[in-house]
Amino acid sequence: MKSKELGETNPWNERNWVLVLDGGEEAFEAINRFATEQKITGASLTAIGAFRTATLGFFDFATKTYKEISVDCQTEVLSAIGDVAVGDDGKASLHMHAVLGFEDGSTKGGHFINGIVHPTLEIIIRESAVASAVRSVLISV
Repeated sequence: MKSKELGETNPWNERNWVLVLDGGEEAFEAINRFATEQKITGASLTAIGAFRTATLGFFDFATKTYKEISVDCQTEVLSAIGDVAVGDDGKASLHMHAVLGFEDGSTKGGHFINGIVHPTLEIIIRESAVASAVRSVLISV
């Protein structure tokens, strides 16, 4: 993984990064780890790239669980968008959705659970200039 802080945007005092994951890295864990290391408490993110394998989810409101959608082949990350907030444990909590494209042009999308990067994933993280977001508060809204 490589990263570069893009600098603060005054007058808002935001921090911005480009984060580039290498092949073989698990994306969800790597992004969460980076957010924790940088002490990011509220941010939005977008990403493009590709996965060797991935797992998406569809939220089943009746059971309050995600139905897993396994993707066991190479895909393009056509669009990924999400946010970083603070979980109840005080650590970074990533919430991201992704649309994955297949060789035949079809797509699958949903809540991003995990993905093995191949060959790269490029993420832009933009920290909020306002107060930090707390995941449990966001969920209860």
